[in-house]
Amino acid sequence: MAYVISDECISCGACAAECPVSAISEGDAHYEINPDVCIECGACNSTCPVGAPNPQ
Repeated sequence: MAYVISDECISCGACAAECPVSAISEGDAHYEINPDVCIECGACNSTCPVGAPNPQ
């Protein structure tokens, strides 16, 4: 089950910088995770200052 980024995202980019497989990119409203690339490691969640990335 891939992670998804909720609307609480503040678009700081901390999650994208920590993703080991580059599954996170900047979207229109906030950062987004490509579920086909996500390896469910949780690095994005532990780095996010607002806890926006969570398991789907």
